[in-house]
Amino acid sequence: MKRDNQSSVSEFLLLGLPIRPEQQGMFFVLFLVMYLTTMLGNLFIVLLIRLDSCLHTPMYFFLSHLALTDISFSSVTAPKMLLNMQTQSQSISYAGCISQVYFSIFFFDIDSFLLTSMAYDRYVAICHPLHYTTIMSRSLCFMLVFVSWVLSFASALLHTLLLARLYFCGDNILLHFFCDLSTLLKLSSSDTTTNELVILTVGTVFITLPFICILVSYGHIGSTILRVPSTKGICKALSTCGSHLSVVSLYYGAIIGLYIFPSSSDSNGKDVIVAVFYTLVTPMLNPVIYSLRNQAMKGALGKILSREKFSP
Repeated sequence: MKRDNQSSVSEFLLLGLPIRPEQQGMFFVLFLVMYLTTMLGNLFIVLLIRLDSCLHTPMYFFLSHLALTDISFSSVTAPKMLLNMQTQSQSISYAGCISQVYFSIFFFDIDSFLLTSMAYDRYVAICHPLHYTTIMSRSLCFMLVFVSWVLSFASALLHTLLLARLYFCGDNILLHFFCDLSTLLKLSSSDTTTNELVILTVGTVFITLPFICILVSYGHIGSTILRVPSTKGICKALSTCGSHLSVVSLYYGAIIGLYIFPSSSDSNGKDVIVAVFYTLVTPMLNPVIYSLRNQAMKGALGKILSREKFSP
């Protein structure tokens, strides 16, 4: 059958933000400020790590990639949402919708792998400090990031290719503010059993297993600290791991809220709110968390500001 017959729908209507017309302006400004804060905050993190040689360590290497991923992740959904709100349009083309699905899955998976790599880095730093520089070599760090990108690319491509095979004939209204994969599957008139099976399988490998690895890493960190309890050791561990734990809690808290506690069948309000949280709120808060709770980041900022203040 020809491709044109496989998808008679040429565009979708995004109706996921339950906002009354008189509130459009207020929410447009709110989401615009959130998006700009995300962009500026994460660019600030990347620039700070680049400028300060003290931050040229594996932990901040992973953090710089996480910041770039957050910028990209928010840029997949926020600009189109803001444009639709400003123009009072709710449409997105079929190609644009498929592209949103691909890139949202791609950057979402990269986040998961980067957070796991950062947890492993903290495990080595606290549990094997004497061998830290040997274990967390430059080649290992590059390999972990490279594998994260490759696996995320493969996952997103697999989901997108399976989605492109489906028929969309008739209803083209998405109860979401961007093209979410699970929401699209509900609209399809094709059999989506294969898609759902792949989502379950790949989700287990790409989301659940990294989360288990993070829990195991922090389990070892906790047992190491308790084995030789000291106020200094606990404070050092909190300083080292506190920011990362906060970001992990935000990331996986949204996932747990979305999939462990599903919304009722007649309402998608919770799904939309959770999606706003992990596409806009979490990427916006990550730089704030690392700037306020991380002594090394604050020290680097202080040095740069002092350098600028006293430079002729």
